[in-house]
Parts: sequence; structure tokens; C-alpha cells
Amino acid sequence: MKRRALIQSMGTATALGISGVMLPSLARAQDRYAKYRGQTLVINIPAHPHYDAMLKLLPEFTRETGIKVEVDKLAMARLKDKQLLEMSKPQGDYDMISYVVMWKSEYVKKNLLRPLEPFFKNTTLADPQYDRADLVPRYVENIGLVGGPKGYLPGPGAQLYGLPYGAETSILAYRRDIFEKTGLKPPATYAELEQLLPVLKEKAGMGAMTSRGQAGHQCVHAWLLHLNPLGGHIFDDHWKPRFNDAVGVKALNLLKLISDTGPVGIPGYGQGEMITSFLQGQSAMYLDSSLIFGQVNDASKSRISGKVSYLLHPKGVRYSSQSGGLGLAIPRNARNADAAFLLMQWLTSKAQDKAVCRLGGVPSRMSTMMDRDMVRMYPEYIMLAEQIRYSDPDWRPIIAEWDEINIQALGVAISEALTGKKGAAEALNGMVPKVTDIMVRGGYLKA
Repeated sequence: MKRRALIQSMGTATALGISGVMLPSLARAQDRYAKYRGQTLVINIPAHPHYDAMLKLLPEFTRETGIKVEVDKLAMARLKDKQLLEMSKPQGDYDMISYVVMWKSEYVKKNLLRPLEPFFKNTTLADPQYDRADLVPRYVENIGLVGGPKGYLPGPGAQLYGLPYGAETSILAYRRDIFEKTGLKPPATYAELEQLLPVLKEKAGMGAMTSRGQAGHQCVHAWLLHLNPLGGHIFDDHWKPRFNDAVGVKALNLLKLISDTGPVGIPGYGQGEMITSFLQGQSAMYLDSSLIFGQVNDASKSRISGKVSYLLHPKGVRYSSQSGGLGLAIPRNARNADAAFLLMQWLTSKAQDKAVCRLGGVPSRMSTMMDRDMVRMYPEYIMLAEQIRYSDPDWRPIIAEWDEINIQALGVAISEALTGKKGAAEALNGMVPKVTDIMVRGGYLKA
């Protein structure tokens, strides 16, 4: 008996069985794509390691489906403005976008995204083998759900608007060789971390821990990494600011210590500079996005391959790690929404999730992290699967007003503290009136 053969012709995949009869499952897949063969999708993505890996998969998608893909790749700082411009038109240029989790509620509030349930319920589009339950639940909740409790958490009223793709949590990476050389122990708690930082800097002769610190979103992200495990939040249960309480001040003082004992330049570091400083051997520890996994092993970027181990994000009053990163969504005004869903479904399938990880991307599925071959390639997936249990979908308030609070208020205050212009308490206290005004304007608080 002949084995199944996959014959590719003019970008279309045709599967034949023993007698030349198309196999049922693959025939259905071909039928799913047949209507859209020849269409061209335009997708908007960031300059980001996960999406750099994704680009290498797109030719295979076109070969299998006959659907072409054009890519508009932008620097992360330009992404949102361009997306808002295109999605506000009667018909925009984008059929699919990659968005940062912080934007999801704003986009939905402005009626810019299509809900995904109608696509998954369309039997002519949905792949019965897709297995939505295998997607990392915390990532789906954080990246994709809007309308539930607080407007962004899972629960009554929540609807799915996006799928995780480039989603992440935080994890501690450390230079195993440096810790062996100095005889020090990597921190399991925040108390240990605080005591370790100055000692490690002195003994190792290098930055103890790298961090983001650039004004705006980047330094807020760094502060939130410590605020949540220490028991803090931005607001109380009634949307009144509490970020300036004792926990908020403690988290900011710790971030200042990290900056002072880290590699030179942290107050100007964005995500890229922070990652580079670790990969180039300028710091002994990294506590941030799990995106670091693929970067450590990339010989073209890393000088520390084979020298890094991983631990859970240290425990404060509780275990809590970042919930964030990137997702895929379909604009309300997309020209080719059905074909865009087919691409989204293909990219986030089990097979392609493994494929993008082999190229340096990050996993979106539990099965990828449990796969024996993938774990041989990335043994850190064992730690990642454990860390995801503590990923907090309420890590930050993903409300439509968050970007303004993040960039124009907290992003200014935290930068002032990191650069020494103000003390931690003074900087945070100074932004309470501004954030309160934003929340009053948004209808969360009474004037």
C-alpha cells in the first residue's frame, strides 16, 4: 500500500490515499481553503522575535492553502497608532493584526474588533481538530477576553476577541556559571532577592540583575513585576488609586535598587536593551518575559548559551507572575475576515505552535510545553508550565484608560524615581490626582 502523499501544486495541497481517493480529513481541510484560494491577506505585526519566527512559516501557509500573505511590520512603538488609523476607516488595509494585551479593552470599546466565536461556530471555517482547550488558559483569558468582571477578566459577559500568539509570563533566568563561581544561591523569595543584589554585584563584578527602566510603559512593566508578588495593585475594589500605598512604594524602591546594582543604563532600557544586556553577559540575572528562552539559545545574539538556568518568579507574599504579551485579532473592517481567521487558526494550531517555537518563538499551547521533543530542545518548558499556574490575568487593569495611565502618569512617576529626581513615595503620590481625574472622566469614580 502506498503511503499518503502530499502533492503541492500552485500553492494548493492535495492529499491522495491508496487508490487516488482524497483522504476525508485532508479533503475537508482543502475544502475549507478552496473558496479563498487566490486571496491576499494583509497583516500588521510588530518587530518582535516571536513574529520574526512566524514570518518563516508563512510560505508554507500559502503552499497549503493558496492564500497569499502581505506583511506590514512596524516597530512596536508605531503599532498602535497605525492600527487605530486603519481600523477607524470604513474599510481598512488590515485583515489581521497583532496587538499588545493592554490595548484589547480599548479596541473593543471602540468597536474595532470582530468577536471570534462566530468563526469557531462556522463549520465551513473551523477545524474540528483545532482543540481550543489546549491553548494555555491563562493566556486566552488575558489576551483574548473582554467584557467579563472588571471588563477584562474571565467570567459572565466575557467574549473572545483574540488568540494568544507571542503571549508570555515572567520567569527568573540566572547565570549558572556566575552563581557557581561566587558560591551564591539564586533567590526563591523577594527577601532573598533584595539581600542578594548588592552582594552579587560586588562578587560577580557585573550587574546583578537587568531590568527595563525607560520612561513610559517600559518602566511601569518593570515595577508591576514586583508590585504584584508583594501584594500590591493599581486600584482597590472600587477603582480608587492605591498604587502609592506602602506596597507600591516598596516595589518602586526595590526597582531602584535593581537599577542601581544592575548594568549601567537601566533607566534608559526598553525590552530590547534589557534582553541584550543579559545575552551579552552584562548581568547575572534576568526577571522578565519568558520570551528570553529562544533568545538565550540564538547564537547570533547570545554569548551565554549553555550557561543559563531558570527558576520560578520569586515569591513575595504570594506567587504571582506577569500575564501579557501579544495576540492576534481580526479588525471589524477587514476585507477578508474569513481568510484571516483561517490564517489565525493555522498559526495557532498544534503543529504550527511547535514549528514557531523551533524557530525561536514562544509556546501558546500546553501540548507544546509537554511534548517530549520540544522539552529536549527547551528543557525550560518544564519550569514554564509550572510558572503559568501563577500567571495573574489581573496583573494590571486592562481597561480602555490604561494606556493613558500607563504612559502619561505612572510611566512618568516611576521614571522620576529611577533617575533620582524624586523619591519613590513622592513620585507615586504626585500622580494620584492625575490618575483620579482619568478614572472620573472614564466613569469609574464620581467627581
